[in-house]
Amino acid sequence: MNLISALKLAFLNLLHPRMLALLLLPMGFSLLLWGGLAVWFWGDWASALGHWLASSAVGPYVEGVTWLAGSAVTFLILLILIPLAYVTALLIVSVFAMPMMVRHVAQSRFPNLHLEHGGSNLGSAWNSFAALAIYLLLWFITLPLWLLSGPLALVFPVLLNAYLNQRLFRYDALAEHASEEEFAALMERSGKKLYLLGGMLGLLQYVPLLNFLAPVYIGLAFTHFCLDDLEKLRMEKAGLVVTG
Repeated sequence: MNLISALKLAFLNLLHPRMLALLLLPMGFSLLLWGGLAVWFWGDWASALGHWLASSAVGPYVEGVTWLAGSAVTFLILLILIPLAYVTALLIVSVFAMPMMVRHVAQSRFPNLHLEHGGSNLGSAWNSFAALAIYLLLWFITLPLWLLSGPLALVFPVLLNAYLNQRLFRYDALAEHASEEEFAALMERSGKKLYLLGGMLGLLQYVPLLNFLAPVYIGLAFTHFCLDDLEKLRMEKAGLVVTG
């Protein structure tokens, strides 16, 4: 399956009643969580970032200009909160919604794809923790570059989203159906495509309204692509000709 086909099938799945019920819940919960934290801790966050900004290289330029310093602090808080809210929604989908989404796609498109149970709930939790830890580490390391690199600031978030999307959803999409050996083989043959798919889907984060639907859509797209790739791998091993 090519990437465009996976995106198309994932979109069609969004119209199913089961998927419609999931669409707004992850992002809605995430926004309520981080919005509540922002209301509760805004003063503390603004004070801490204000002190940091004053001691940074841009401090002399905003010192004494109250509105400019306040605007800069607000911008920094939003720059931190928006990705965190989006990533939280992705984690909710990965941990809680993916099993149901995988079963839905498998029953409708891959009814004969037998289960090998190469993954587990513990493996999914560890994969999510590792993906989040690496993403946040890279995010904090590259954050100064976002502010200083001009147009390149648009590139770093896309690359980080590509990593996070493929790392989170490839495991959960294959956990029930693929064996450990099959998972490794699929990563070797389709790893670059998964990164590309993750990057393409990561762009949805920056589209108003569509970003509310993005976490579920991303999970469905990875499920379609990975299960199709697994089916083709098994057909090749069985000596059957695979086309398309």
